Parts: sequence; structure tokens; C-alpha cells
Amino acid sequence: MTTEIIAEPTGFAALGISGQLLKATHAAGYTEPKPIQLQAIPAQLQGRDVLGIAQTGSGKTAAFALPILSKIIGLGTRRRPRTARALILAPTRELAVQIEDTIKTLAKGAHVSTALVLGGVSRSSQVKRIAPGVDFLVATPGRLTDLVREKDLILSETTWLVLDEADRMLDMGFINDVRRIAKATHPARQTALFSATMPDEIADLAKGLLHDPVRVEVAPQGTTATEIKQGVILARLKQKRQILSKMLKDEETMRSVIVFARTKHGADRVTRDLERDGFEAAVIHGNKSQNARQKALNGFRDGSVRILVATDIAARGIDVPGISHVVNFDLPDEAESYVHRIGRTGRNGQDGTAITMVDPAENAKLKQVERIIRMKLPVLADHLAEADPQPKPRQSNGSTKQQNSADRLKAANDRQPSQDNKRDSKRAAPKGRPRKASNTNRHWPEKANAPRPAGERMPDGTKSRKFNRRPRKAAAHVA
Repeated sequence: MTTEIIAEPTGFAALGISGQLLKATHAAGYTEPKPIQLQAIPAQLQGRDVLGIAQTGSGKTAAFALPILSKIIGLGTRRRPRTARALILAPTRELAVQIEDTIKTLAKGAHVSTALVLGGVSRSSQVKRIAPGVDFLVATPGRLTDLVREKDLILSETTWLVLDEADRMLDMGFINDVRRIAKATHPARQTALFSATMPDEIADLAKGLLHDPVRVEVAPQGTTATEIKQGVILARLKQKRQILSKMLKDEETMRSVIVFARTKHGADRVTRDLERDGFEAAVIHGNKSQNARQKALNGFRDGSVRILVATDIAARGIDVPGISHVVNFDLPDEAESYVHRIGRTGRNGQDGTAITMVDPAENAKLKQVERIIRMKLPVLADHLAEADPQPKPRQSNGSTKQQNSADRLKAANDRQPSQDNKRDSKRAAPKGRPRKASNTNRHWPEKANAPRPAGERMPDGTKSRKFNRRPRKAAAHVA
């Protein structure tokens, strides 16, 4: 009699993922769960709300998508018009597009419908897409609020709500929209909130949205991936262009590079400078249309564009395999954004490099970043001395002549007329003509340049009132 040995489930199967969803997960390359997935997936499958904190690139999208997909697949395909069973809110369009792509990949082979709602593209096509009802709706808060207000979308049937990169929504001013959207969803909804950082304002928001949540924190806030090599280059602003161009000439090392600028105009300026220096670069920022942004991102993803210049709009959620370097041309205004920026490299266990160019005016921002990441960034190069060389002392006859301040003051006094002579000049010169200094005194020529004490007799018998004052003219007697 033989005993059949039943192997224990491993990987995602051990977490409760099964059937077609498990096959699609393995086909997409998800074989071993990451720490955030190990803790978040079982809790959500049990119906618990989740507050997840994990560094960028840690697998948060699959952590909330897989348990929701597992439950939606079991509900069947019958949907109500203009409704969405699950709603995922993202702060940026690029992140929303990426989340929908991940859900489609994980749900391959299952009858799961998805829709994307975001600004910058046709509104009518989005309304048409959600008219029959969808399983997953991925949206940015601004456009979603418009559709709900116009009653093109009904959220009363939404029983799963996910906020991805919730701290960024706070920075972008979406917090009131998020509250209104959450209030419009089903009262018995299940909510998950994920972010790489958790400031106090987001913690307060979580208290109002989550019910008895399971807190999942696989790494302290602000923790960066250990695979990322970080460092700073000290340089003046006027030096940064030349330094960046010199680095980018090493195409073998810097295979795929994101350059972050602080402002939209700064990103455009960096792109123009790179093109003048002979590099081909694409740019992404808020003033670009959605089609232009997506075209630039797709070119960067397929390798046809090696350099992508972006503002912090691309700091969240951009998952492009093989990014070798992140270059911070400017430090961000918010120190937390540094963590998200450099998280574009070193993803999925790969190595990456993050280089930050720091002007002396940015020292305060650098200290804030180091406080957030709890480490002092090493200096890779110091170009400040080249920008401000020390002036060389003048050489004369092989020796250095340095005149002290007392000598300079004495020489200046020797060149200036005396105060006494200045007074004489002011009185002697008529109005409207330049005054001339005079060293003579017709009343007392032998002491023209010598001060006289007040009250001393003048040759005409009058008393002088002050130094070098002229005698008063005798008053004319009226006959």
C-alpha cells in the first residue's frame, strides 16, 4: 500500500490565489510573492481593510490587484450600467495607465473588463467605455469627479476602493475629491490605501476611510532600495549642463536614464540643452498633452529614446525595466519625492545608480533628503572650486605686497581736501556751478591752511565763530 504525498502549496498559491488567475500570474513572471504581497494579499482575501507602507518598486500594484481580481472572478460577468465594481485612484495619468496595464496582464484569460478615466483625452470615449458597467475602473480624481457630477458614473455599487500613492494625492490637492468619491461608494466597501511615505495628514485621512485596518509596513518610511547606489555631485547651476553632457557620453554605462528637473520650464530647458549638445531626449511634464506624454514614455520604454527628462509627475509609478540611472538635475521641493524619483531604478532586484547634482543654494534641501532617508549621501565629485577659483595675489619684484586697511585709509585721506577747505568751497562757489576747493584766505594769508580756534580776533577786529569762517561784513548804517 502506497501513501500519496500531497505537496504543500507554495508561492501565490499559498496566499490563496488559484485557478486561471494563478496561471496568468505565473505567465506574467510573478513566481515568488514580495514582502508587501505576503502580508497584504491574505488580509484582503479575508475582507480586511489594509494600510500598506512600502518603498517604491516593492510590488504594491499586485498586492491590491490580485485579491480583488480573485473575488471579482467569482462574481461572474453580470454588471450594472454605468457602475464599477472596483475603483483604483491614482494621482497621475502615467501611473493610472500603468496600473490598468498590470491588471490586464494579471487577468489574462479571465472575463474581466477594465476602463481608464483620466484628463487630457477624450471624455466621450471614456463615458462610452463605462456605459455598460466595468469590473475595474482606474482613474485620476479630477476627471472622475466630473463624471460623477454629470451622473455618467454611479459609484453606489463600488465595493472595492484602492488609493495608490495616497500621499501624492494630498500634495496635488485631491484630498477633498477623494473624500467625496469615497462617500459616494458602497457603505460596506473594502478599502486599501498604499504609499511609500505616510505623513501625518495621510494618516488622518486613513482614519476616516479605513475600518479597523491591518497595517502592513515592510520597510520604514523613506527607505530606499539597497540595490540603488546613491551619491551627489557638488556643482554650481551654470556647471550642471556641462557635467550632465559629459556623463551621458558614456552610453555603455548610462544605458537608460531619467533626468529629473524641478519645474516644467526647467525640464524644457534641460531638454533643449541636451539636444544642442547632440543628445536625443524626450520630455514629460504637466504642460504636455496626454498623447505626447504617452508617446515619450513609450519611446523610453521600448528603447528608442535613451534619455527621458521629467518633472515629479513621472516620479510615481513609472515602471520601465532596465533603467540604469536616475539623475536629479535639481533637488525636489519635497524631500519625500527624492525617494520616489530614485525608485525608478533598482527595481525588481536589479542594480541602479542615482546621481544628484547639488548647487550651494540647495544645501538645505539636501539635508532634508538625508534626514528622510536616514543616511548621508557620499560626494562623488566636487566642482565648486573650479567655478570659484581663489584670486592670486599680485607679485612685484618677487615679493607679495599687501596693503593693510590703515594704509589705504591714510592714502585716501591724503587725496581728499580737508574739511575746512570743503566749507570754504561751498561758500565760495555760486549755485548751479561746480565748487572749487580753495587753500587761500585773503583775511589771514599766513595761516591759510591752519585751523583757528573759535573766538580768535581777525585782522579787522571781529571774532571768528568757527574754524576758517569768513568775518561778517559790517552792517550798512542807514543815514
